[in-house]
Amino acid sequence: MSPAIPETDILQELGWDVFSSHVCVPSIPADLFPARVAVQHKNRHLLFSQFGELRGELSGKLLYESSSEADLPAVGDWVIAHPRPNDHAVTILELLPRKSKFSRQAAGNRTKEQIVAANVDVIFVVTSMDQEFSVRRLERYLLLAVESGAQPVVVLNKADLCSAFGGYVDQVRKSAPAVPIHVISALGKEGVDEIRRHVPRGITGALLGSSGVGKSTIINTLLGEERLRTGPVRSADDKGRHVTTHRELLLLPGGGLLIDTPGMRELQLWGGETGIGETFPDILAMAEECRFKDCAHEQEPGCAVQRAIENGSLDTARYKSYQKLLREIAYHARRQDSSLDRAEKRRIKKTTSAHKRGYRKDLPG
Repeated sequence: MSPAIPETDILQELGWDVFSSHVCVPSIPADLFPARVAVQHKNRHLLFSQFGELRGELSGKLLYESSSEADLPAVGDWVIAHPRPNDHAVTILELLPRKSKFSRQAAGNRTKEQIVAANVDVIFVVTSMDQEFSVRRLERYLLLAVESGAQPVVVLNKADLCSAFGGYVDQVRKSAPAVPIHVISALGKEGVDEIRRHVPRGITGALLGSSGVGKSTIINTLLGEERLRTGPVRSADDKGRHVTTHRELLLLPGGGLLIDTPGMRELQLWGGETGIGETFPDILAMAEECRFKDCAHEQEPGCAVQRAIENGSLDTARYKSYQKLLREIAYHARRQDSSLDRAEKRRIKKTTSAHKRGYRKDLPG
């Protein structure tokens, strides 16, 4: 493998033109080339490039300069790669700026950002029309989808098992009036073409949702082959097993890309300050009509929000969901500020130690 003039058509298929039109990409030296992360396994990556699929390893400099895992390449990211022909691999030298990212608070007690998918244009929030369905969970996904910078789309799957799906559609429309909604049956291959229309050539989508909602079946239908494993759903509670175990960027026949993600048992917020307003625009509009600008929407006179709850134009459960998410956003913001402060102190300490080692080496022996 040797550097060559980029294969324009291949890069377009991978979304390079759409990406670079939104991000200021630095000039790439002739002996290097751009590549896109398809699969991530710790410090090893599978990359898509004009040279085909390549195995990539992070450079020591990139690892050293990163202050957290969020600074390292994730699925969907674009990177600058240096070829290693003798190893049939490349070294990842640089992570290019992201135009979008879907992040969540990583599982565990540590305050840590986990990037689920990067440089995504459309996020498909998939839920099934059964006992698993939850408008409140959907609002949480939509908040982070909006926060990511991508266009959210709601996919209601398993229409073949639902005799009357109008009620599900109405619930979603009340909570997300401006978001496209598609009712499909992935197993029966009905309505799946609606998803395909959102991801034409060069556009990247990501499928997000709980286990058992049918994400792998949707992708298999779009691929036209049984490439991803699918699993049964427990009839007692409609809970699915984690069949997909890692995130993966997939090329669709005829163009377009999709990122498949494992089902999430929990979706803790990361950020959300921007997404909350776009996810609950009705409540924010009502709040503008309150008599007092600092209205807490509890017992204040002239509160438009409480008036809307009383007259039935605002669902109480939706307002409680809004309040709960606001509290979570504030809580995580405090934890993230504290975590960033500790990370900056570690970075300064590490840099200072490196300078001291260099200084001692320069001392006359």
